[in-house]
Amino acid sequence: MRRLWKAGKLIIVSSLLLQLSIFSIQNNTAQAAAADATNLGLNSKSAILMEASTGQVMYELNADQPMPPASMAKMMTEYLVLDSVTNKKINWTDSVPISEYSAYLSNNKQLSGIPKAKGDQYTAQDLFYAVTIYSDNGAAVALAEQIAGSEEKFTQMMNETAVKMGLSKEAHFINTSGLDRSDLKQYAPTSIDGETIFTARDSALIAYHLIKEHSEILQYSSIVSKKFRSTDANPMINYDWMLSGNKDNPNFKKYVYDGLDGLKTGHTDRAGYCFTGTAERNGLRLISVVMNANSRESSFLDTRKVLDYGYTNFEKKEVVAAGTEVESLKTVPFKKGVNTQLTPVTKEGLTLLVKKGAADSEFVKKAEANSELVAPITKGQEVGTMTVTYNNKSYPVKLVSSTDEVKGSWIRLLFRAIGSFFSDMLNKNQK
Repeated sequence: MRRLWKAGKLIIVSSLLLQLSIFSIQNNTAQAAAADATNLGLNSKSAILMEASTGQVMYELNADQPMPPASMAKMMTEYLVLDSVTNKKINWTDSVPISEYSAYLSNNKQLSGIPKAKGDQYTAQDLFYAVTIYSDNGAAVALAEQIAGSEEKFTQMMNETAVKMGLSKEAHFINTSGLDRSDLKQYAPTSIDGETIFTARDSALIAYHLIKEHSEILQYSSIVSKKFRSTDANPMINYDWMLSGNKDNPNFKKYVYDGLDGLKTGHTDRAGYCFTGTAERNGLRLISVVMNANSRESSFLDTRKVLDYGYTNFEKKEVVAAGTEVESLKTVPFKKGVNTQLTPVTKEGLTLLVKKGAADSEFVKKAEANSELVAPITKGQEVGTMTVTYNNKSYPVKLVSSTDEVKGSWIRLLFRAIGSFFSDMLNKNQK
């Protein structure tokens, strides 16, 4: 009995030691993982870095935490205005009237805007300049009213577009400007509840669609200064101090980032300082977002850190070239042709954003042929798929025939069938 008691005690002690050992390993692993995580030392509470042609995310910090975006919400306004111009719903030369609501926002010294009076008329393009350069709230309202009849109807379009873009479920717009309900006073929407809110990832996605579908936005967002009216004493000064065009401006020179040409700043007491930036270097365009920094300077310094991380650590790499043969699938069989096999090649190339110095062995390629291919087969016809896996994500590449393959005559196919029959019989007898 005593021996059994000692054995049981030993088992309990051993079990406790094993659990402590497992806990220690898990704890050390967690600490190691935390140590390996990229820490850019940002002041901002949320951030993300995205490659502009694919939407591939390279860095994120609390990127899915919903926050007030302030004037970064105007990127959606800009998207819909450019969409309306593209679809001929409005023209840049259209005369747009200033409503009482638009004038209220334009003349409020606490809010961003160029003074405008009710009943004034400006071209749609001049108002768009005011939105993109000077973050003019009244100009955004005037354009929305011209396009949709009212800001609330335009805002409904913004929320519908957010769904189409695949923004988070939390993404929500209540106006064109990103201002809080309290700023709008009696002009606050009655048919739309809540406040404007979305995530850093949402902001990057809006920028992604804006640049990809309306690249002309960069012609506006990159302007460092411009007079709204020729009679104005002073020009509108772009709130984006990081623009490359500011390289000779002594006031902004220290903030300038080479290749940066947009996109949208934002600030309210609730949102803090926010900035969605974009830059292009050596053919690589990146989109960065920082939210809720404690100063405009901090938002720019954080943006520099995020963009530097991308350009320092990543590069575009052609993983697969177009029109190349596949090592693991030299030939693909098919039926009823003069030939019985064809050589597949890649239909298009695959270029990925990867960590600099990534070895070829990090790209796992697996090719499969389509089943039951039958002649005739034309050159360029899809005959299979190659999957490239990198960093736990898979990318498909279509495989096509490199040649035209004609259908064989009935007599050729008959003799081939007879030959196959006797070959199969011979193989069976040998077994």
